[in-house]
Amino acid sequence: MLTFEWIIALLLAAVALSALARRIKVPYPAFLAIGGMLLAFLPSGPSWAMEPQLALALFVAPVLLDAAFDTSLRDLRNNWLPVSTLVLVAVGITTTAVAVVAHWLRPDMPWAVAIALGAIVAPPDAAAATAILRQVKLPYRIQKILEGESLLNDASSLLIYRVAVGLVAAEHMKIREFVPSLAVALVGSLAAGYVFAQVWMLITRRVTEAPSAIITQFGGTFMVWIVAEHFGLSGILTIIAYAITIARTAPTRTPARLRVSSYAVWETVIFVLNVLAFMLIGMQLRPIWSELDADVRFKYCTFAAAILGIVILARIAWIMSYGVFLRALKARNLLPPYVVATVPSLRRNIVVSWCGMRGLVTLAAAFALPEYFPYRDLILLTAFAVVLGSLVIQGLTLRPLILALKFEDDDPVAREAAHARTVAYRAALDAIDADPSEEAEILRLEYRAVLLRAETDGGVTSSELPADPLRRRAIAAARLALIRLRGTEAIGDDAFHRIEEELDRAELSAEA
Repeated sequence: MLTFEWIIALLLAAVALSALARRIKVPYPAFLAIGGMLLAFLPSGPSWAMEPQLALALFVAPVLLDAAFDTSLRDLRNNWLPVSTLVLVAVGITTTAVAVVAHWLRPDMPWAVAIALGAIVAPPDAAAATAILRQVKLPYRIQKILEGESLLNDASSLLIYRVAVGLVAAEHMKIREFVPSLAVALVGSLAAGYVFAQVWMLITRRVTEAPSAIITQFGGTFMVWIVAEHFGLSGILTIIAYAITIARTAPTRTPARLRVSSYAVWETVIFVLNVLAFMLIGMQLRPIWSELDADVRFKYCTFAAAILGIVILARIAWIMSYGVFLRALKARNLLPPYVVATVPSLRRNIVVSWCGMRGLVTLAAAFALPEYFPYRDLILLTAFAVVLGSLVIQGLTLRPLILALKFEDDDPVAREAAHARTVAYRAALDAIDADPSEEAEILRLEYRAVLLRAETDGGVTSSELPADPLRRRAIAAARLALIRLRGTEAIGDDAFHRIEEELDRAELSAEA
């Protein structure tokens, strides 16, 4: 009973902290990190244990699927150069810098352990940056670059993490012996994700009840991760390929009532997983901290502070250097035309370099280290310090920084949404054009009124679309037209989901 009471109390406290974070416009993971720190120093607090092997599957798999499901392949392709440099080069530089500093501060720390620490703290957190970016107007390209980075940098950093942990476990194995299996894992993971998605869609296509559908979504996510890891594949790449494949076909086979309810449940679960991760890490830190004497505590804190500093500085150094280099090439006309459009301004580099808050993936990777792993306690403490420090230092200052830089956005999503709305409702009109009934004429008048407002982004309220079979037929035609627009990349995924939400509200009203 006491455990249940603690769970309720901690979840309610997290809700209160989240509400406070929204009120003062800071990322809610920053307050969760502070709450986890306080829990670590609470003498009478709960002490729960969880198998380390469970951490990545429980915390990372659903978060990755949620992010990958909304990823726009068009925007990833258009921003491949800045995204790939952040995913590969920035993660590599951060991992290397952290490993060098860690080995310098602790010369007895094996290089494989130092590299594992670097890979743990390398990937920035998507939830923290998104919480800020939703509150301010940023140019669309910056948002897409940061979203693409947050999706793919987990894969690159955890691949390094996997190799480093494997080298520690197999003491006499050389890194070159991992390369062939790693290459097979990369290709095999992407293929497996696509195959898993196709098979899973065949299995679940007859699941039409919302509770059953949502349970199978989560069950499928965890099963894909577990099976991929069991066969030596990358769970992260498999989940990303699985989610993107499903996302391209789900709109045509998922009714609105299932989609709306599942979106709400997924958003809630992601929040709860963030809460649990910070809570569990806080509980892990309490016995570690209590067993250290004052001198060792000071050394651990100094080590953690140094790693936090190098994590922040490494990202800034790479992004600013990358921008200076590209701008110099552009000034000398040495860049191909398709790269010129992606050359970042100084203001953009400043924002991207400061969007380096760490979060859930860092905590889960640290927690997932085997119990026998060398320096596990120091790594856990350092990972939490990096998460807490980056969320407080960068998370609390990011919004004022963005406002001070005074970005202007031409809002391409609104333009694409207006275009999509026009095409969708013209398709709805065409679907009922041949119907001579009075109801069809009334509906045509309403849809023409919608088209008159389609140049704005005002949307459509469900009260304008009451229930009858004729309206459902029109909505189905509008939805197919919208899906075709995304399929031809005339609109991006952001505009697609915006109009899809309008059509979902209309479909729910028509089913009332």
